[in-house]
Amino acid sequence: MAERNGHHSDNEAQPEKRVRAAEYVRMSTDHQKYSTQNQADAIRQYAAARAIDIVKTYADEGKSGLSLDGRDALKRLIEDVESGQAEFNTILVYDVSRWGRFQDADEGAYYEYICKRAGISVQYCAEQFENDGSPIATIVKGVKRAMAGEHSRELSVKVFAGQGRQIELGHRQGGPAGYGLRRALIDQNGAFKAELAHGEHKSIQTDRVVLIAGPDAEVAVVRKIYRRFVEDLIPERQIADELNARGIVTDLGRPWTRGTVHQILINEKYIGNNVWNRVSFKLKKKRVRNSPDMWIRADGVFPAIVDHHLFDAAQTIIRERSFRLSDEEMLEALQKLRQDKGLLSGLIIDEAEGLPSSSAYSSRFGSLLQAYKLVGYTPKRDYRYVEINRHLRTLHPDVLTKILGCLEAVGCQFHTIPETELISVNGELTISVVIARCHHTSGGSYRWRLRFDAGLQPDITIAVRMDAANKTPLDYYLLPRIDIASEKLKLAEENGLALDGYRFESLEPFYNFLRPEIVTEAA
Repeated sequence: MAERNGHHSDNEAQPEKRVRAAEYVRMSTDHQKYSTQNQADAIRQYAAARAIDIVKTYADEGKSGLSLDGRDALKRLIEDVESGQAEFNTILVYDVSRWGRFQDADEGAYYEYICKRAGISVQYCAEQFENDGSPIATIVKGVKRAMAGEHSRELSVKVFAGQGRQIELGHRQGGPAGYGLRRALIDQNGAFKAELAHGEHKSIQTDRVVLIAGPDAEVAVVRKIYRRFVEDLIPERQIADELNARGIVTDLGRPWTRGTVHQILINEKYIGNNVWNRVSFKLKKKRVRNSPDMWIRADGVFPAIVDHHLFDAAQTIIRERSFRLSDEEMLEALQKLRQDKGLLSGLIIDEAEGLPSSSAYSSRFGSLLQAYKLVGYTPKRDYRYVEINRHLRTLHPDVLTKILGCLEAVGCQFHTIPETELISVNGELTISVVIARCHHTSGGSYRWRLRFDAGLQPDITIAVRMDAANKTPLDYYLLPRIDIASEKLKLAEENGLALDGYRFESLEPFYNFLRPEIVTEAA
């Protein structure tokens, strides 16, 4: 009867429901076991045992897991999830470290939360726990993420120490040799093996690279450059013109310029010194130019092709060229260069005859941007945000102090959490303070972009909108966590009744909200 009515009996097997999944694989340089193919094999075994169909693959080949920058596949994955058009309902990853070795463990958790919020789970196929949202899974993931980030930090320290040691031993750490020099391959005992052509690299891990003198003709040109500059007092531009007139090209096959001649005159490798760590870019963070006391160096480890006295004399001339000019004279020369060229840049300054180098301007006036400002020049790219951000960073402690004053005035018990700068109030809730600078649109209106501390998950965010000049606070928005739907929020001049209900023109109205009994209720 059940069959005639189109129904199945209770004991009849139901068809297995398949789950649609995307796989994410990432290969850095850790180890062969983490190759994308091996990850994919492990993920497919995991999927086959759980009735999961892999319908899409996102692969980042040879990408660091330290940040989202450069990881185009993970970016596309997140975009597909957020768009609501993902054709899958779970994501398979080899392990927690393949998702990322983020230096802030909360960043990895945030990207996973984006997926979870969209109804898409993330499963780690090689881990010994199920990512089921249980307290144990949450704790283990937090530890794993911290360990992944710490592994990168420890590895960075070890690599830096190893590279520094190689510099001290006189071994070259990357980069072209430069005109008049060549790279040579030596074995672990220091015995010469071969000269490396442009683009060639060592193939054996124990081999090392050093600098040696290049062809005699190039060495003679380098020495001639120094003699013309020091003994004949010929400036870099004229030296470059002489070399070009003789048909001599640089090591890259290009004509000589004032800048390329200048670089030869200031580089210590021509007197045999190995200098490293002038610039740092550790763990994919901001690139910084280090002070000379942080440089790692080994003197006299390469054959010098320029006499030390001649090199020192060249450095003296270069230093005195800027020291003998007053601030006014340097700025006048910069203003004239701007009028002649129509624009300014570090390269244009270095190529200009009779001017101090761009580094001299930066050293004298604090930055190139400040020097530009003093001659009334604004680059096509608006660098004012650098100065604005510096002002906002100094303003943040003042705003924080005012808010703490409000808390104290109404009798709240509070303290700031040093690691996060969150304010803990009465042990019941946390407050975050963010400052939004004012952006001017091409249409003449104003916009403010807020970025919330989503990883910290404060109970309340106090958003401070700056005025049009980004000098003083314009108003304040009080935003409970429950009303913050995403990490970012864009505000216009008018934002509708919903948001305007949280807006205050000063901090005084916070007093009522911050009364202890209301704070307790809000928590």
